[in-house]
Amino acid sequence: MKTAILILSTLLSTSLSFGIFADEKPKADIELIAELKQFCSEVAEEDGTDDLSLPAFLLVCVNQELDEEGYQSIKKLD
Repeated sequence: MKTAILILSTLLSTSLSFGIFADEKPKADIELIAELKQFCSEVAEEDGTDDLSLPAFLLVCVNQELDEEGYQSIKKLD
């Protein structure tokens, strides 16, 4: 259930982030993205991915965390 809410809120915030306001947020550095990816990997391991592939879940999760911290969303996660 937590993951479903996480995904829905991320999709909403991601779609808004790619709109007019995307340029107003700073880009996150690679270290922060790596830290968030690790955090999201742990969330996926503990709570599952709600039928998303792991890479898709990680991207959604990382983008939600970036948005919550005031950074631009990313389009892909390496």
